[in-house]
Amino acid sequence: MPETKSSPHTHTNASTKADTLAASVISSSTSHEIYDVVVVGGGPIGLATAIGLRKRGIENVLVVDQTRAFRQIGQIVDVLPNGLQSLKHLDPNAYEEVKKNELDFLNPKQSNGQKTIELTQEQQPSKTSHQWVHKNLQGQTIRSTSLSFDDWFKDYGEGRVSISWYNLQTTLRELLPQDRVKANHRCINVVNEPEKGCVRIDCVADTRIEANAYAYWTDGQKDNETQPQNSDIASQELATKSIRAKLIVAADGINSTVRRLLYTDTQYHDFARPEYSGFAAIFCIEITEIAKELLTKLEEAFFQDSRIVTITNDEISGDSVYINNVRMILFHRPTGELGYIIHLPLPLDSLQGKSESSLIDLALQELEKAGFPDLLKQLVRISPPAKMQQRPYYIHPATISDSLQVSNSTGLNTEADPAKIPPAWSVGRIVLVGDAAHGMPPFMAQGANQGFEDALVVTTLIAKIAEENNWDDPQAIAKAFEKYECLRRPLMAYVQQATLKRSPYSSDKELQEYTQQLYRRNFDQIIEAL
Repeated sequence: MPETKSSPHTHTNASTKADTLAASVISSSTSHEIYDVVVVGGGPIGLATAIGLRKRGIENVLVVDQTRAFRQIGQIVDVLPNGLQSLKHLDPNAYEEVKKNELDFLNPKQSNGQKTIELTQEQQPSKTSHQWVHKNLQGQTIRSTSLSFDDWFKDYGEGRVSISWYNLQTTLRELLPQDRVKANHRCINVVNEPEKGCVRIDCVADTRIEANAYAYWTDGQKDNETQPQNSDIASQELATKSIRAKLIVAADGINSTVRRLLYTDTQYHDFARPEYSGFAAIFCIEITEIAKELLTKLEEAFFQDSRIVTITNDEISGDSVYINNVRMILFHRPTGELGYIIHLPLPLDSLQGKSESSLIDLALQELEKAGFPDLLKQLVRISPPAKMQQRPYYIHPATISDSLQVSNSTGLNTEADPAKIPPAWSVGRIVLVGDAAHGMPPFMAQGANQGFEDALVVTTLIAKIAEENNWDDPQAIAKAFEKYECLRRPLMAYVQQATLKRSPYSSDKELQEYTQQLYRRNFDQIIEAL
């Protein structure tokens, strides 16, 4: 495991841009209270961390988030057995509440804010399957995945829950006292204050927000209608506040501000920001006007009795599958609309400046190269240009380099070129969790689930720091966070590799090994080992 260098991090300043912003404040306030833990990032992982800490008796916790208001953003999150087990161990009540708010793809009654949409008899399909089906370009089934909680519970000892990102965030946020979750607090500086036994973070509030490339997509809403979860400030008027904490948990996403502040001006500057994964999504999540003939053909060729289907150009040979990289996820909403998400490898510059009709053209070009049938290209052609969106996928690699080996017992091999060794996930009293530590594309639906696992491990270790009254012991804190990383990084290296290569789907043996590694672990033993 890479050593934590103390000299660059004893006093960590923000970038020149952040300093300029801080200098332009029109008002400021400083809190003299020192929290036990401040969680930076009010998404599901940050909120779950705060819930887990309070469950373990650490109530002096504050969650701050840069968003001006918690709004309906993001897409569907699949909370899989490892994520649900983590939630259950963090707080059984959180687990039950998430299960209660599950989105049923197959339910003819769909919640839409405060409205409930009743489907007409004509809109309701005659029958639906509790399967997410994967098919080849000819419409032949390659494999299928159950969407039933009970089926997953039977196979893995825990179920599966699909829930919108916003509903997951809201469900967890409502389990915390209202005054312990603060919106409109964007971190611009992190300063270690060893003489006070704490870390100071400086936050600003702002009224002008500029979207950035790493944000969660916004369900087709315009930038001025909603606030992305991650954003860069471009403001003339700011208000600043300093907050102190014994520990900081950075759960502020793939474009983590805390990570950037920690590493920009150090030997790890190349790892301060996420790198492009090589993959992107082009999508249209709502097509309402579809010719009956086209809809019928899509139903017969691909949907059949399924509500959601993934179409790939994978090739089957005996017991193995040759995995290609273009996937088109089709979904048929209970209210009648169709939508799709195309995952594909693309140079980042090919997406720059692309929107509306130019995205349709790019999608058609890529589907043509991949040999997708005209039927699917017809659907793309009728996509409303204003509804077209794109999203590049970024990653914080957990692996060091292709030449390095990951050891479950010792963590990382450090006998490599130091320039290629990513920084530790902790610096002094600050620890990174979730996407801030190891963000990746969503192909295997493990981003949030691995984040929940991080939250469980970190809260368990922080609870031990509190139990042993080691708040003022830097060595004990460093040892706890090193233990977190040694446990988590090898698994994340495996998950990231599986995500980028989709290797579990290449054969039944690979899939069995993957599910064993992820879904069948004994979380009681993991906690006991901490």
